[in-house]
Amino acid sequence: MTARLTAVSRREFLAYASLFGWFPFFRPKHVSLAGARFQIVRNGSSKHRYLLIHGNEETARQVLTRHMQAHEGIGYIIESHLRNVAVALPSGSGQIDPNRMFSRVGAEASLTRLNPDWKPDQVQAALALLDRGREKLVRDLLPPPGGVTIALHNNSEGYSVSDERPISDAESIREPSNLHAFYLCTSPGDFKVLATSPYIVVLQVEAPKQDDASLSRLAAARNVRYVNLEVAMGHSGRQKEMLP
Repeated sequence: MTARLTAVSRREFLAYASLFGWFPFFRPKHVSLAGARFQIVRNGSSKHRYLLIHGNEETARQVLTRHMQAHEGIGYIIESHLRNVAVALPSGSGQIDPNRMFSRVGAEASLTRLNPDWKPDQVQAALALLDRGREKLVRDLLPPPGGVTIALHNNSEGYSVSDERPISDAESIREPSNLHAFYLCTSPGDFKVLATSPYIVVLQVEAPKQDDASLSRLAAARNVRYVNLEVAMGHSGRQKEMLP
């Protein structure tokens, strides 16, 4: 009887403590899907969420790591230092772009492109793996009501806002001499504010003809505030300047 009462009391105490936010060491320090494993960095109680999703974008990693030390919010920083992450199956491993996992249709296209030697059953097994864990990751990465997720990206000479303009619903091109530094947002309200800044911003709300399985497109479909902050690799000063 004593042992049972002790066990019950312990459970009740832990439940009570978690309700009031005690024992922060019980909070998870990582969240993952397939081979994409993110370190969770918490600071304060802000509804801001920050994200580094491509491991090879090291300028963004450095900027976000320093930002989280001085600003409130929750940051999700991928631990890999490669652009693509592993998808481990009993029949062999493959790879996927971690920002092409957020819909089944788009993930299938990414898996097929990156793993040309895979058989159809391997693609289906990988899709099933992603389906089982996708929503849990999405709940972490997308913000609570009233919040915003800000994803930091770095680009190279092969990509700029010129690639996004044809599939955007609105644009403000304030700095045409620097097309590699821009915001991509999913909220008309955020677009209205960012369009008053000296920086380039595009708005993407309407679903594109081709589902690319990116988190920004999922956020737009769910009417969630999401901002991509893109700058060229190595331009840490510009990324810090533009980071809200």
